[in-house]
Amino acid sequence: MSRQAVFDVLAGIGIVFLQWGFIYGIMSSMGWVTFEGFAWEYDTPGTVLAGTLLFSVIFMLVGWNEELLSREGNPFWVINPTLAHIRKLLFDTAYPEWLWNTILVSVTATVLSLVCSVLAAYSIERLRFRGSRYVGMAIFLAYLVPPSILFIPLAAIIYQAGLFDTRLALILTYPTFLVPFCTWLLMGYFKSIPFELEECALIDGASRLQILVKIVLPPAVPGLISAGIFAFTLSWNEFIYALTFVSSSEVKTVPVAVVTELVEGDVYHWGSLMAGALLGSLPVAVLYSFFVEHYVSGMTGAVKE
Repeated sequence: MSRQAVFDVLAGIGIVFLQWGFIYGIMSSMGWVTFEGFAWEYDTPGTVLAGTLLFSVIFMLVGWNEELLSREGNPFWVINPTLAHIRKLLFDTAYPEWLWNTILVSVTATVLSLVCSVLAAYSIERLRFRGSRYVGMAIFLAYLVPPSILFIPLAAIIYQAGLFDTRLALILTYPTFLVPFCTWLLMGYFKSIPFELEECALIDGASRLQILVKIVLPPAVPGLISAGIFAFTLSWNEFIYALTFVSSSEVKTVPVAVVTELVEGDVYHWGSLMAGALLGSLPVAVLYSFFVEHYVSGMTGAVKE
């Protein structure tokens, strides 16, 4: 290893420590993190937002393509920071339209999946019909089927239904892998809710729909948030179905459009690619940062009596 290479590595390590020191200074000044002795106390949303700021500094303020492709200089240091890649991504491409498609498809598929999962989980776990345990196991096993196998028959159905190259094709196919896991997650959460609450409501003359809405769902809000975050994240990052069922640029989602529209032959526009990856990951990071406590509570499936 040459002396220059060793210097570059050491300089890169030093730059990383400087960046984290800068982020720690911001977090300390905002009251997001405190350090006493060897104990850390931090505010989760502030920590995630500060980490997002760190990645923004690294990926958004990158140099020109000539600097990215240059073999000279330190690869860990940005010589000429610029927002040209962000400007190119937002104003010279259809990225805002891709982002809108991703938001529309993800939100709609998440809401549709949550509605189906709530009804399925309540029916399986609370109605106590014969064979309900096997039905729940079959639903969970359906989640284990890889999308690389499911997209073949789904492609035939989508084509015959005339939904190819539409947002509706993605909205209707995403629940095939969202509903099984969300149902399994909510089943464990509904199971921890005391049956006495439901029996008292039945004695008072409440219907099953009223029990579901007014008795079961309120204490299961952390589970719903957990399932919603999981479904939204999977929908946002989904690639195989979006690549198979959509071909027009104006209908593509961010994960597919970034890797197909920003690559021209063997030319990779790395600045725009990195900017697109960063902007595409921000909504999920921000969403998770504000609901992380509910997410953890939902994954443990614990309801205090």
